[in-house]
Amino acid sequence: MTPAASPPEVLRAPLVVEFPFTRSLGPVQSAFLTGLRERVVLGVRTTDGKVMVPPVEYDPVTAEEIRELVEVGATGTVTTWAWNGSPRTGQPLATPFAWALVRLDGADTAILHALDAPGPEAVRTGMRVRVRWAEERTGAITDIACFEPHEGPESEGATPHDGRFAGAVTGIVAAARLDYTYSPGRSQTAYINALAERRTVGERCPSCHKVYVPPRGACPTCGVATTDHVEVGPAGTVTTYCIVNIKAKNLDIEVPYVYAHIALDGADLALHGRIGGIPYDQVRMGLRVEPVWTEGGRHPDHYRPTGEPDADYDAYKELI
Repeated sequence: MTPAASPPEVLRAPLVVEFPFTRSLGPVQSAFLTGLRERVVLGVRTTDGKVMVPPVEYDPVTAEEIRELVEVGATGTVTTWAWNGSPRTGQPLATPFAWALVRLDGADTAILHALDAPGPEAVRTGMRVRVRWAEERTGAITDIACFEPHEGPESEGATPHDGRFAGAVTGIVAAARLDYTYSPGRSQTAYINALAERRTVGERCPSCHKVYVPPRGACPTCGVATTDHVEVGPAGTVTTYCIVNIKAKNLDIEVPYVYAHIALDGADLALHGRIGGIPYDQVRMGLRVEPVWTEGGRHPDHYRPTGEPDADYDAYKELI
């Protein structure tokens, strides 16, 4: 009796999704961040007299624009907290710390930041803390390195401040980043492995018999698992397309170029790919194309015209 073959190992790989978002600052946020650089904490007074730290530009109750800046203390009181025993990369402290909401003296709202403490037993609601300033400050929330325990009375309330500083910070870059391990699952693992062999493999729904490329593991219409592998293509038909005129960072492709939806022969779902080997202004719906592979490439570099007559619209209209 021949033993059954082992299923292929499901692929896994580290993946980073990163988007550095650049934004300009209005007068309130500019004053707040520039103040942190100068070791000054600013808040804003709302129309009902409350002081909000961090400051906002519009009253949360009336939605009116607010600009009355005030300086609050660098000491405050913990209103609530949670212990972080395993800090992650990029968090304020590398050693275990508490995330704490701290109401600074003179403020009516709390600011969220790290509280450096030897352990959770050293943290309590109502404890007094103070700002620990970063040694190098640039005009960012990280100019507050963290909070630290502080024994001392509450300082005086908020005092008016004009928000003026030399060399004001007028813009920031917020570096949003997510690091995780991605697994495409059983179906797309088979799809990716087949591409490495210069084959395109989809999966057929046992109920409606549609072939999905790339496969999804389940039919989105019938809701049943798709387990039958079906090789499609390699040629296909351009169903729709767009002309790209903006060069993407780290992408060595001259603009303009065409990105298209391509219905491979035998597939009931169009995939997308770049069209080459033809002037961008000659690409059209119904154009018959085939994949072009580079040496050692694990997926088609682009698709080029096959030289066949264009496909009839009725042959692909349901795939647009």
